[in-house]
Amino acid sequence: MMSKSGISMFDWAWPYFSGLLLGLGMILPIGPQNIFILTQSIAGGPLRGLTAAVTAGFCDSTLIIIGAAGLSQVLAKLPWLEKGLLWAGFIFLLYLGLSALRREEVGQFASRNSNWQELSPTAASRSWVFAVIIKGIGVSWGNPHAILDTVGILGAAIAAYPPQSRSIFATGTVTASWLFFFVLVLIGSWLRRKVSPQTEVWISRFSGAIMLFFALLLGYEAVK
Repeated sequence: MMSKSGISMFDWAWPYFSGLLLGLGMILPIGPQNIFILTQSIAGGPLRGLTAAVTAGFCDSTLIIIGAAGLSQVLAKLPWLEKGLLWAGFIFLLYLGLSALRREEVGQFASRNSNWQELSPTAASRSWVFAVIIKGIGVSWGNPHAILDTVGILGAAIAAYPPQSRSIFATGTVTASWLFFFVLVLIGSWLRRKVSPQTEVWISRFSGAIMLFFALLLGYEAVK
C-alpha cells in the first residue's frame, strides 16, 4: 500500500518497529535511570514519577537526535571525552547513591492520599519539581554508558538506514524510551499503594546501593 508521498506502509513500518525493538532492548536492562523513575513513583506518587519520566524521556530523545546527527563519529575520535564522561558520571552517581542511603525519615514525600494534588503553586512544590528534574538529568546525561550507547550504537544504527528512513527509525527508538518510562511510572504508582512508608525508606536505600554500584563501575573504568 502506497501513501501519497510514494512511501509504502512497509517502508515506514519496518524502520519504525526496528527502532522500537532496538530501543526497548537497550533500555530494559536495569540501570540508574530506570531505578530513579521507579523509586520516584513509589515514594513520591504519580506526579513525581511523571516528572522523572518526562525528564528522562527528553534527555534520551535529545541523545538519540544527536546520535542521528552524527555525533557518534565525533566521540570515536575523542577518547579523552569518554574519560571525562566517566569521571563526571562517577561523581554524580556517587552523590545520588549516598544521598539515598542516608534517607532515614518516613513521610519525606507528599501524603499518600494526595498523589494528584502534589503540584500546588507553593515554594515547596517548585522545590521538589526542580530537584527531580536536576536528578533526572543527572542519571540520564551523567551516565556515560547511556550517552555512549545511545549516541554511539543508536547513532550508528540510524546511519545504516537510507536517508529517507532514518527519521522513522529514530522515532521508533524515541517511542521506546517514552513508552518504557511511562510503564515504570504505572508500576511504581501501583506499588506505592502496596508498600508501607517504612518499606519506601528501604526501597530508597536499595536504589542508593544500585547507584553506588554503577558509580564504582564507572570509577573503575575511568582509572583503568
